[in-house]
Amino acid sequence: MVPQNCLREYSTFWSVSTKTLQGKPPPFCRQHGKEPSDINKALLAKRKRLEMYTKASLKTSNQKIELVWKTQQEHRQKINHEYSQQFLHIFQQWDADIQKAEEQEEKLANMLRQQQKVFQQARIVQSQRLKTIKQLYEQFLKVNMEDMEKNHESLLAGAQSELRKEMAMLQKKIMMDTQQQEMATVRKSLQSMLF
Repeated sequence: MVPQNCLREYSTFWSVSTKTLQGKPPPFCRQHGKEPSDINKALLAKRKRLEMYTKASLKTSNQKIELVWKTQQEHRQKINHEYSQQFLHIFQQWDADIQKAEEQEEKLANMLRQQQKVFQQARIVQSQRLKTIKQLYEQFLKVNMEDMEKNHESLLAGAQSELRKEMAMLQKKIMMDTQQQEMATVRKSLQSMLF
């Protein structure tokens, strides 16, 4: 559509022209000897033709402007639609990426919680194992010390018994050797005395 201020300017121009033509004829009309009514008719006819041409021109201009505006509007709508589709696609991808990231974050959080549970259970098991090892070591030391003491006592007693036996046998042997030596000495003495 043609702006209203343009129509106001055209209407103002024609009203001024009409007012100028009404009343006395211009000086050149009187000089050429024409009647003012004939001149007024001619001017009115020209004015009507000019108004008709102006209306036709305005109509054509309006149609062209409307066509240009419509074309621009369609072009803008097309561009807006294309870019809105592209933005929508990108935002959908963005939302999908955010959702995937949240899912991965949740998975990692679950894995960390599971790992913490595993570590806690491992600590409990390790502490139980260490406790068991300590108990076994204490039992081992206690049993070994008692056994070692008992074995040491029995070994010592056995060694002392063997030593006593050996001492007795050695003493007996020494006595027998001494007796034999004495007997031999007596024999020699007797032989020397007799012979």
